[in-house]
Amino acid sequence: MSYTHTVTVPLSWEDAVQRTREALGEQGFGILTEIDVRATFESKLGTEAADAVGDYVILGACNPTLASRALAAEPELGALLPCNVVIRRGKDARETTVEAIDPQTMVQLSDSPVVREVADDADARLRKALAGLGNSKDISN
Repeated sequence: MSYTHTVTVPLSWEDAVQRTREALGEQGFGILTEIDVRATFESKLGTEAADAVGDYVILGACNPTLASRALAAEPELGALLPCNVVIRRGKDARETTVEAIDPQTMVQLSDSPVVREVADDADARLRKALAGLGNSKDISN
């Protein structure tokens, strides 16, 4: 089973990061956290490790309305929030990959109909955000 939705876009690293932020915002997601994996690897593990991972950032995206509904139904789901969105690009790559968590993974852990509704809504929004990056290859699961 795949646990992400993935799209590859012919955008520069900077453009992919900016457009991903905008596309998420258009779907009601704010960015709660941002982890620059490359910079962390550089400072903690050195240049070789940073070069091996390439440009790599993890955005913690949250739609407050959906998160509120999910947490009201099952407070333990907070361990799965926010929805992580990865933007990555290898050293010599000409395209950038954007991956979002598939919210349906929450459904596998819960029998709650509310959680299913929230996951369906979040899934549709994240897919639409990825599709909104434009000029992208098809979204894969």
